[in-house]
Amino acid sequence: MSRRNSKSAGPPPSPGIYDGLLFVACASLIAGIIFLCLHLNEYNWDLATG
Repeated sequence: MSRRNSKSAGPPPSPGIYDGLLFVACASLIAGIIFLCLHLNEYNWDLATG
């Protein structure tokens, strides 16, 4: 039978490989967006207003 109070099960688990991969994926998305904006600025790119 499972425990009712899972808070007393011990210390929380340490971050695993999937947490690291999630961080790498988010960092690459942000870097890609930044590089895209820098590349588009070479063509006088501007956000459409209005």
